[in-house]
Amino acid sequence: MNQKLISKKKPAFPITELLSKYLTEHGRNIKIPIFYDDLLRFQGAVEIYDENGEDTLWISTYFAEHERDEIELSLKRIYTILHADGSDTMLPYLNIDSIDFCTFGNSKPFRIKIRNILNDNYLFFYIKKADASRIYGLELEHMLSPNHIYFLVHQDTLIEEHISGIPGDIFIENNLDDCSEQDKKAIAKEFVKFNERCFVRLLGDMRSYNYVMVLTHDFDRIQYRIRAIDFDQQSFEGNPKVYKPQFLKENNRLVDMTDKVLRKESIDQYKLEERSLLAKRAVSSDDRLSNLLEIMSLDIISTPEKIEQLKNGLFELTNDVKFKKSLNMGAILKTALDFVVRNYKNLNPYIIKNN
Repeated sequence: MNQKLISKKKPAFPITELLSKYLTEHGRNIKIPIFYDDLLRFQGAVEIYDENGEDTLWISTYFAEHERDEIELSLKRIYTILHADGSDTMLPYLNIDSIDFCTFGNSKPFRIKIRNILNDNYLFFYIKKADASRIYGLELEHMLSPNHIYFLVHQDTLIEEHISGIPGDIFIENNLDDCSEQDKKAIAKEFVKFNERCFVRLLGDMRSYNYVMVLTHDFDRIQYRIRAIDFDQQSFEGNPKVYKPQFLKENNRLVDMTDKVLRKESIDQYKLEERSLLAKRAVSSDDRLSNLLEIMSLDIISTPEKIEQLKNGLFELTNDVKFKKSLNMGAILKTALDFVVRNYKNLNPYIIKNN
């Protein structure tokens, strides 16, 4: 796939009053003691290299002494808000090990490493510039994927939890060849389902470094799950192929492996399974999802040219005239989800339908 189909620099879209109200209603909008711009005041930084000596595109920052204590205390408070009840009880037992800044990508995040000094356990969270596209993507991930995801927003600052897993590009490079045939079939199944899920919910640009592989040991096997970690390209691009990871060159090895280890009948079965699961999740989240899509339909998160291209492309794929009538990205996504839910209900003989 021609990478020019993906915009090199997607603009950040502001959070509207309606979206802010929605976030407040669902406990996402909360007062925090530090903003993204506060962390930009770092005095200097050191480049971070991986174990092979390669530049990670992250830098480790340091702050002026008169600001450091206040910043670290504020970051500890954010941790307690994100993971506990927000009280000061835990503060004496927390230590900020590092504040790293990413020089690559749209969101330019800060990665905070925080450690519990009682047991030496640590975790990460991220502070980013808030972008409406990303917030819609996070909320849709929470409702329509198998994964719950936690984040907080205050004005123009976004706080995200860390999503654990092996980065997709590293897994493909270092681990894929060593997998057994049965594991490769399990990974291929998950890739098919992930591909379908991204397409239906219009999450774009799932190149291998924008998702992680999550491995869970289950009796005598390993379960594999692919989790998106980048949501900037939610409903922005116009070409439908952007929303299918199978068309991104960074995923070519997964695509080739899937073609080798799975029969077409199996691929079709897994696509149907994922669409059915998406439909069930959409139905169970009906009020909240409908509210979000209504707000999204009143928002500007793409360009008129991309909206026109996407709705025409999806009409050609589905012959659903509702796509042609969609006026914006929110309406296009609502039509896509309605299409999946309607087909699920029509094809399932066990669904009890209203008279």
